[in-house]
Amino acid sequence: MLKEILSLVPDSDVVYLGDCARLPYGTKSPRTIIRYSLQCGQFLASKNIDMLVVACNTASSHALPALEKALNIPVIGVVDSGSRAAIDAGGKNIGVIGTPSTIRSGAYESALRALSPEVQVHSRACPLFVPLVEEGWCDDAITEQVAHRYLDDLLSKGIDTLLLGCTHYPMLKQVLQRVAGEGVRIVDSAVSTARVVAGIHGASSSAGRDRSVVYYLSDVSERFIELGEIFLGQKMEYVYEVDLCV
Repeated sequence: MLKEILSLVPDSDVVYLGDCARLPYGTKSPRTIIRYSLQCGQFLASKNIDMLVVACNTASSHALPALEKALNIPVIGVVDSGSRAAIDAGGKNIGVIGTPSTIRSGAYESALRALSPEVQVHSRACPLFVPLVEEGWCDDAITEQVAHRYLDDLLSKGIDTLLLGCTHYPMLKQVLQRVAGEGVRIVDSAVSTARVVAGIHGASSSAGRDRSVVYYLSDVSERFIELGEIFLGQKMEYVYEVDLCV
């Protein structure tokens, strides 16, 4: 999602926090997800941000109300914007894929049905997709086999739209589209959320100046930076390690 925000809001300064030391969130309990998310939100608020974007689908599914209550700034999650994008794309029979915790929360089903009560929603947890992306196997025969294992049941239900409910999954879009077929629209919640951020941000008098992008990580590893630069398509400068438990 950061890549989309940097593209759509080119005049914004960005403070990015990656809680690498405690990943993955998608297999943790709701109570732990909320606790970790509040620690992350409070750290970022200490950097004088004027908007918080919760790029993680799992954190958005469980912790958004707690973050909105704790922070006196706009808090933008991915679930509502991704759901609206799927409905706006014409989705009537929608498949949702995400981490186990995101799927268990039912957040996407609730958001989709609130927007369109007659919509059909079929959800599937896909826990192996994240490690496959982090291994760099984004367009690999093994990844395609795993995609068939997860998606074939959804496809048998006649889905017309596949909503990607995890920020890692767009890296698999080529494989997912091949498995799903050209008749299934793929909707990326990260893109739709970045558009919401751009709409709220609006025009800025600072347009044209050099932007600041600072990265804070709870664990700085060469592999994370390598993957981050692949995601972003650019170098990650100004990377700092922080302890969120202090």
